[in-house]
Amino acid sequence: MAKRVCPYWLGYWLLNPLRRLIHNPDQILDPHVTRGMTVLDIGSAMGFFTLPLAHLVGPQGRVICVDVQEKMLHALQNRAQKAQLADRIITRACEPTSLGLADFYGQIDFALAFAVVHEVPDVPNFFQEVSNLLKPEAGCLLAEPKGHVSAQDFEATLVLAGHAGLTSVSHPLITWSRTALLKKGKA
Repeated sequence: MAKRVCPYWLGYWLLNPLRRLIHNPDQILDPHVTRGMTVLDIGSAMGFFTLPLAHLVGPQGRVICVDVQEKMLHALQNRAQKAQLADRIITRACEPTSLGLADFYGQIDFALAFAVVHEVPDVPNFFQEVSNLLKPEAGCLLAEPKGHVSAQDFEATLVLAGHAGLTSVSHPLITWSRTALLKKGKA
């Protein structure tokens, strides 16, 4: 399913304030994230969703960010410092084939995979890792861009998520996106 990874320079375009008119992070995330949570931002890039997540989890919460591009993570760290949110954010460079977060297995309350799964080379392994990271009954919001992912490919992605124990429970409305709120089953 993987085609290519979003180039580093595009990260600045993704931070464009006008994007909030289409993908308002607060509206997208508020129904799923509460204070004190540990949240995983997969493919965080420069942190379009990360900083709003850090506000939502509050001082007692954590946002764990993974991205394959260290340049993206460095820009995110700089933005977090300026926003005085760095103490809530953990950044990790990951490999294309692994999130590299085994030390967080069973600790994640909510995960966000926004416009990233279509870039992953091993989707079944990706969903197995996400399932391992989530607490029982925790959620994962999956959103893929309609321009990159066909309805048929998105349905195939949901089947792979299901094989990893992640069940689609709803399809939140997000502009220009194919979405699913996935839930991990009980332990």
